[in-house]
Amino acid sequence: MPCFSCGARQTDPVRGASPWKRGVRQETQVLICPDCQRTHDLDLDTCTACGSIALICRLGEVECRSCGAVRLAGSRPENPARPDGLADEVAAALDRVLGRLTSHA
Repeated sequence: MPCFSCGARQTDPVRGASPWKRGVRQETQVLICPDCQRTHDLDLDTCTACGSIALICRLGEVECRSCGAVRLAGSRPENPARPDGLADEVAAALDRVLGRLTSHA
């Protein structure tokens, strides 16, 4: 996956931690190259609880790696383009797939 901002591709990593970072933009997981990390206007999503940009997106959820807050993707109040009930539909689908016995109304 290339850098979402400049399109640069990762090269074979050297030993140690990767200098590339993950982020969430418009509720989609993105990679950020080291050069673009220096840019302060990346327009990344922020945690609604603590304001951090250290978010990860997986299985229909967005999790903050700073404070641990988790929300369903698509449940942001500032995103009116999502149809009503989508979060409930996603939750019900996850329940079915994961074998949960709870019901969502």
